[in-house]
Amino acid sequence: MKKFFLSLLCLGVIVTSCNNDDDTIIEEEEIETPEEEEIAEVDIEVQNFFWQTLNLYYFWQGDVPDLADDRFDTQTAFEEYLSENEDPEAFLENKLLFSEDRFTFYSDDYTELVNSSAGVSKSNGLQFGLGRISGTDDLFGFVEYIVKNSDASNQDIERGDLFIGVDGQTITVDNYIELLFGDNDTYALNMAEIVDGGISPSDRKVTLTKSEGLVEDPIHVSNVITSGDKKIGYLMYNQFVSGSEDALNAIFADFLSQGVNEMVLDLRYNPGGRGSTAAVLASLIKGTNTSDLLYKTVYNAKLQAQFDASSTENYFVNTTGTFDGNSDAPLNTLNLSTVYIIATESSASASELVMVGLAPYMNVIHIGGTTVGKNQGSVLFVDDPEGGNVYDPERVENINPNVQWGLQPIISQVENSAGFSDYVDGLVPDIELGEDVTNLGVLGDENEPLLARAIQEINGNGAKRNFEVVIPANLVSSSKLFDPRNTSLLLNNSVPISKIPVTEEK
Repeated sequence: MKKFFLSLLCLGVIVTSCNNDDDTIIEEEEIETPEEEEIAEVDIEVQNFFWQTLNLYYFWQGDVPDLADDRFDTQTAFEEYLSENEDPEAFLENKLLFSEDRFTFYSDDYTELVNSSAGVSKSNGLQFGLGRISGTDDLFGFVEYIVKNSDASNQDIERGDLFIGVDGQTITVDNYIELLFGDNDTYALNMAEIVDGGISPSDRKVTLTKSEGLVEDPIHVSNVITSGDKKIGYLMYNQFVSGSEDALNAIFADFLSQGVNEMVLDLRYNPGGRGSTAAVLASLIKGTNTSDLLYKTVYNAKLQAQFDASSTENYFVNTTGTFDGNSDAPLNTLNLSTVYIIATESSASASELVMVGLAPYMNVIHIGGTTVGKNQGSVLFVDDPEGGNVYDPERVENINPNVQWGLQPIISQVENSAGFSDYVDGLVPDIELGEDVTNLGVLGDENEPLLARAIQEINGNGAKRNFEVVIPANLVSSSKLFDPRNTSLLLNNSVPISKIPVTEEK
């Protein structure tokens, strides 16, 4: 049994600031606290973990009445409040989260969130979108791509294939979650085809099985396309995964060796990831002047007051860094003045951050569709009060064995060097062009419609080819967007971290 002490009764804040050089600065502020009242024992440990974390870090802490510092007059009142909310998930959803929060997520097993941020999942390797069949509640699936070395990569299925059922059941708006994202690790897709301009069932079935620990290589395609006098570097990057920076740097070294003078960055299916990785990719494109501000973070009023302005600023970088095995190698930057970025309604978070971060310094031509609109950052928290509840892989033994939950709340808003952060409704393309499920094309091939449109723009002959979309890939959901864990901007290792002032005794 444990006793929990309100953070509002113990306001000595320890601040650890991780600047761009990853130096650690520790400052302590001692504030006299009221005399402690007699504290009753409680066993609502998960609820306490949620409240303590959100009371200090949550971006909307000031907008949620139950997270106010003066919400409880006594420790007894606080414990009674926790005890009245027996269901941790309902407590979090109904009492602690702000109504406009679209992106906070959690799990009763924090390791699921750790694996997700590293690109590790239980999956069959099929990445797909779901669209609605016109005039009905029925849905159809279209294969976006297949993860390498997955079960799907060994089956008769590829990009552009269509399906309308699972195990003989038609996919609808009411059952797609159960059929495609439920506990059924093995299922058979009922495939479909285009007939007379519509989607019709076929006799073909494809059986797929999910496996634990599938690691997706975030670099899906890279090549160099020669078009006239242009050498175009093409990179399709599908998640901002820490540890992929050296591989990205090697690709840009190849671009330089081949004389690349234009670039198409394909983020159409990239839902986000590490902010520190976004800084490396942006620097590989634009340049490595570490005096140029890429983005800065804004926190809730309580946290913001603890930080010097320079502590929240994130600059362009000149090496790959040392996170997750990177070699800290000098970056092979292209030093471009224009970049063409393919982004769609599946592009979010760190993808959008690269786009808005580069915009003040270079011409960013956005081709595709309006993006998700996630201008917020998050950090993974676990029940480790002495570590500020911030997840640290070197402190897993300090995590409360009774609380294995992971909480990844929105803790900040990001803005670029020009102060722009207003893109909650998404980034609107300069050249709008949706994917056509009748002609998705081959990723990385110069005839794939979105890439072909970018090449036309590069060559200055954008009016020469007609890009008619017969059946638009208007998303109802997708294998990535279904899970909010995918659309995260992870700010670990790149922002100030405060330690939660929780006093705990057994």
